[in-house]
Amino acid sequence: MAKKKEEKELVIPRHVAIILDGNGRWAKKRFLPRTAGHAVGAKNLEKICRIAYEVGIQYLTVYAFSTENWNRSKEEVDTIMKLLDDYLNTCIQTANENKMCCQVIGDITRLRPDMQKRIAALEEATKDNPGLHFNIAINYGGRDELVRAAKRMTADARDGRLDPEKLDQEVFNSYLDTKDSPDPDLLIRTSGEERLSNFLLWQLAYTEFYFTDVLWPDFDKAELMRAIEKYNTRDRRYGGVKQ
Repeated sequence: MAKKKEEKELVIPRHVAIILDGNGRWAKKRFLPRTAGHAVGAKNLEKICRIAYEVGIQYLTVYAFSTENWNRSKEEVDTIMKLLDDYLNTCIQTANENKMCCQVIGDITRLRPDMQKRIAALEEATKDNPGLHFNIAINYGGRDELVRAAKRMTADARDGRLDPEKLDQEVFNSYLDTKDSPDPDLLIRTSGEERLSNFLLWQLAYTEFYFTDVLWPDFDKAELMRAIEKYNTRDRRYGGVKQ
């Protein structure tokens, strides 16, 4: 009972971002192919989505596949793409059952046309769901996002839809993939690595970071709550001075 009381007293971050790291190492420790780790990691993501909503998180953004991940072996890339494809095939039903609003961020033009159509169908079918806002970063890179945003702004300025003199942070933010989500309050990275790896470079300006040695397939509610507990010890001043 005491643990539940403590959880209720915690300030729950509105938006949590997670770098899903360690699937390959999880598999290697068990003498399995790296692809097996990705399959287990995908199943764990479904569990964490439900847990996140249950504890009161409103937005969850996960780094599923980066622009640099294409450099991995063909077998590993094909496996990850198949897992993402399988997820998209069932996601509309799952998302509606759990009242999730799903959005894919990143440059999806490199994905197969049928995957692009499923992404569009998923976003349309779930856009009005009132539950967890779930952002999946696929073929996403923070620098790539900024370049794509700059290109769209340049085109709008050229065509008279944007006055460059009125460009500020709010307008710039409206050109980003995450324009419909608040900036993350908490970033979690699993597997012991302590770097951003080109993830949400603009959005993480004042985000609190939590790094854990736990590999993604083993990440559970207890570890999520430890991250939130650590978040509650931070003094978020956004560059100001506490009075």
